Amino acid sequence: MAKTTNDHDEIRRWAESHGGKPAAVKRTHRSGDTGIIRIMFPDNAQSEHDSLEEISWDEFFEQFEDSQLTLLYEEDSLFNKLIGRDTAEKRAQGDNRAAR
Repeated sequence: MAKTTNDHDEIRRWAESHGGKPAAVKRTHRSGDTGIIRIMFPDNAQSEHDSLEEISWDEFFEQFEDSQLTLLYEEDSLFNKLIGRDTAEKRAQGDNRAAR
């Protein structure tokens, strides 16, 4: 069952316990602009980390807050998705078509 969280410590704990690192999509990451963020899993062959660039947790969480994101994840798997907080709230209220 998927969970959602905005808690920085919980996100970092979950990611690091699965070998995850904070990342930005290379084509969007420029000086002064973090761009699109993701959590990458460099030791996982299925992870599409070639298009990602590792960033600091501070940079990751600054963009996370600026974009008003929440992490949707499964505790015992690598499944994760960054979604808008407004989307998470709508889904919690039963709107399964909400997306951002």
